[in-house]
Amino acid sequence: MNSSREPFRPQRMRLTQLPNGAAGRVCSLEGEAEICQRLREMGVGESVIIERVSGQATLLCQISNTRIALNEGAAQHIVVELVRSARP
Repeated sequence: MNSSREPFRPQRMRLTQLPNGAAGRVCSLEGEAEICQRLREMGVGESVIIERVSGQATLLCQISNTRIALNEGAAQHIVVELVRSARP
């Protein structure tokens, strides 16, 4: 085994880049502190699994059994790692 190989790192992206139907684990909230705090109050915090259901300018997302709508500006603050590709 080659020890100089990079360890596997899940693909990270902004929530706006996550395809519709895919799910990601929230890695971090980045940007304006007020928006990040509001996202946490809505249940979007680090380690949460979030699924992007649909949308472009307004994203419909699901966390557990709750659906929330996020505008593109708020979704840009959310960094996720892909945990499940889009469903066919």
